[in-house]
Amino acid sequence: MNAKRSAVFFAWMLLLPAALYIAFIVIYPLIDTVNLSFTNASLRKTYSYVGWANYDKIFNETFAAVIVRTFIWTFFSVLLKMIIGTCGAMLLNAAVPGRSLFRLLTMPPWIVPMAIGIFMWGWMYNGQFGMISGLLQNFGITDGPIAFLAYGNTAFWATIITDVWIGVPLVTLYMLAAIQAVPQDLYEAAWTDGAGRFYRFRRITFPLLIPAMITMSMISLIATFNSFDIIWILTQGGPSGSTTTMIIDTYKTGIGSYKYGAGAARAVLICLFLSLFCFFYFKAINRLSTEAV
Repeated sequence: MNAKRSAVFFAWMLLLPAALYIAFIVIYPLIDTVNLSFTNASLRKTYSYVGWANYDKIFNETFAAVIVRTFIWTFFSVLLKMIIGTCGAMLLNAAVPGRSLFRLLTMPPWIVPMAIGIFMWGWMYNGQFGMISGLLQNFGITDGPIAFLAYGNTAFWATIITDVWIGVPLVTLYMLAAIQAVPQDLYEAAWTDGAGRFYRFRRITFPLLIPAMITMSMISLIATFNSFDIIWILTQGGPSGSTTTMIIDTYKTGIGSYKYGAGAARAVLICLFLSLFCFFYFKAINRLSTEAV
């Protein structure tokens, strides 16, 4: 019995550093943020509890548009990253000359510091000096320069394209690892039976990649939903709020306007949305695991 108690005590001692980290770095700030969201805290030294007032103000017409915009921005960004990344992984897995070089060329968007990459895209979107506007004029597609970041629709899609460029390498490498984990015996058996390439992809590769695709989609979704750097450096949420997502609005409210209580309420809402996403993710993974058994 003493040996068993010693083993349990030793196990708890090993878990103690991680438990303390979670308690002070994750749980305490989360509880404090939830508590702050029920106050009118600002730059004033004293503040009072206002109940659900901050949450009541959130669900107005303006913030509802921000929520919808965030979901649209996240959806298209994650969708494009998954499509391009999966297709890229399939190509990199193919037996073609120079495959190692192509794999190396997928890394620069991930290796280059994010801020530098975003500034580079900002110059490319510039109407007067940008490469994209210059190419469109040279090919006769446009009659004059286009300042992509000066108009709502083009700025919105410009931020999506930049986010996709930064996120595709991770998706590609992850999906490449998943593709290479597929047993080769299955392909050899299908090839022996006369199955074509598309049939092998539809009946072997794609079904076995579904768990990896769900996991990567979830990772990308959380990162994209919380993406701040790209939009802030390129547009700061403009023009006229056309690229303002929930994380940008939370920053502007809590830090820019010093309305800490209202900003905390927005942060709690973001946490609730992401928790909901994680719930459906684990539910889907458990369902796949059950079907596999």
